[in-house]
Amino acid sequence: MTPLTSTKPASVWVTNAVFIGRGIRLSLRNVEALIMAIMLPVMLMLLFTYVFGGAIDPSGNYVNYVVPGIILLCAGFGSSSTAVVVAEDMTNGIIDRFRTMPIRCLSVVTGHVVASLARNLFATGVVIAVALLVGFRPSANLLAWLGALGIIVLFIFAFTWLFAAIGLVTGSPSSASGYGFILLFLPYLSSAFVPIETMPSWLRGVANNQPITPVIEAIRGLLNGTSTPTNVWLAIGWCLAILLASILWSVIAFRRKAGRR
Repeated sequence: MTPLTSTKPASVWVTNAVFIGRGIRLSLRNVEALIMAIMLPVMLMLLFTYVFGGAIDPSGNYVNYVVPGIILLCAGFGSSSTAVVVAEDMTNGIIDRFRTMPIRCLSVVTGHVVASLARNLFATGVVIAVALLVGFRPSANLLAWLGALGIIVLFIFAFTWLFAAIGLVTGSPSSASGYGFILLFLPYLSSAFVPIETMPSWLRGVANNQPITPVIEAIRGLLNGTSTPTNVWLAIGWCLAILLASILWSVIAFRRKAGRR
């Protein structure tokens, strides 16, 4: 009688690498989503620069003010698709198939997060290139550019995990899309497009005490040479808090829905 042999589970690195490759392939197949993640922020930037910019800032310098907000809007819009693809995996039965394999199933979420991060960084690069074409002239040196890019990457990573958690707790891809869309309004309630001082007094409290404002102010300050350590540390702190809370939320939600592996 042949003795039963147990299958050794794949390592975390191998499992994550496989699912990251899967997430990237799924992203490349969904060309429409990638195009929209690029075109929507670009169209908004052109709209605010050429239609509203003259009324908001007659000096013509509005493009330097609005670009950091557009960058975060691009990151948020691109990250929101993560909620949909995670919800699809949780509802189409594929997680049950993965549970029969000697792998750590939570890596399927990690794969979507990393693939979304890569997609969003590409879209952000395109948005910055278009901004330079329409007159964006940052005064940042190399160190300031690296700092701004580091905050952008951290913000995208944190919000991608947040959208992944939303995808895990919702019951369907359409619900995940709806809940994720609500978060996309946060940049409009910040200093992304107009100074907070121009807002009604009751709205200033919301704008000053939500995570998007310090992130935008940190990026704007670094790119335009007006950064302060307070804004930079506030931005990093908010992003790290959202990242840790989102990862913890994702782990708990995944274990409840798909078992403990």
